Amino acid sequence: MTASANLQTNRRGKVIVISGPSGVGKSTICREALRRLKNVHLSVSLTTRPQGPGERNGKDYWFVSEQEFRERINRGLLLEYADVFGNFYGTPKDKVDEVLQTGQSVILEIDVQGGRQAKAVYPDAVMIFILPPDEKVLADRIGRRGRDSAEVIQRRLDKASAEIASAWEHYNNMVINENLEHAVDEVVQIIERALDGTPSPSGRGGSAGEQ
Repeated sequence: MTASANLQTNRRGKVIVISGPSGVGKSTICREALRRLKNVHLSVSLTTRPQGPGERNGKDYWFVSEQEFRERINRGLLLEYADVFGNFYGTPKDKVDEVLQTGQSVILEIDVQGGRQAKAVYPDAVMIFILPPDEKVLADRIGRRGRDSAEVIQRRLDKASAEIASAWEHYNNMVINENLEHAVDEVVQIIERALDGTPSPSGRGGSAGEQ
């Protein structure tokens, strides 16, 4: 085994938390960033919401019943969980730890509440928050998805305002999603600096329209 292979085996990976309001483009940014990063994986969350068209169980989410979800909570198997508009979402802690022990890192695409919970468990987690250019752009993106009623859209926008207000306290890397390529570049650079142990200045800027 080479010295670099030994280092990879002996060094524990990092948790990377990527959060942002609904409709800001988190999933697109995570997907593109993963294509450019080595030894970084995306954690697949559990959810009690119905499986959507084209979604794959175990790939997009693990779709479970509310009873099974609550059983996992009681057994302490979830790193974090939250009730989001009547559906539960959570991160399986055992799966995250398995990856970290191999020296590889894990991206958690979760909300601010979950991000705070993850940071409490993994104090050295890399915290990245994705911001929309402005509220109108975010409202347009949510509306274009065509899967929410006007009432739900307004609830999502209200929740987005609260998340953005509190994110500055918990996230030291902020990326504005106005231009997709620029935003992905910035997220990748933040993660690479963290994995290399290079001090990272607080991210301010970037751009990206959600694709």
